[in-house]
Amino acid sequence: MKTLIVYDSVYGNTEKIARAIGEGIASSGETKIVRPAEANPAELDSFDLVVIGSPTQGGRATQAMQEFLNKIPADALKNKSVAAFDTRVKNVIAKLFGYAAGRIADSLREKGGQPVAPPEAFIVMGTKGPVKEGEAERATTWAKGLLASRK
Repeated sequence: MKTLIVYDSVYGNTEKIARAIGEGIASSGETKIVRPAEANPAELDSFDLVVIGSPTQGGRATQAMQEFLNKIPADALKNKSVAAFDTRVKNVIAKLFGYAAGRIADSLREKGGQPVAPPEAFIVMGTKGPVKEGEAERATTWAKGLLASRK
């Protein structure tokens, strides 16, 4: 199985989670982990599973991730297994604006993707991090669950 993980990261926290997800999926075959600028929407067809993640900024994914998602052609993910995640701080103000993972998942569905799991959140302790203890391990376990749900 071929998996593409596209992530954006501002302080390195989302990258840490993306790489932990990659570790959880690695045993299933080829795994490519890239940032939005390195991802080619025209190549999405060659992957069996596409996982997209971003830090939450103002209730949304980063600008770079939003631009990548907008470049994905309509139906480019038709019948593709997809999953979305974000990193976020846990506070009342952030909750008012919403989070990136749900919006990423909506975009993937609009492009024809078939979610294999609900959007997932990984907690960061403050704007610059670090990732909350245990979250990287939870990301690896979540990734293994993505594989299991595809079977």
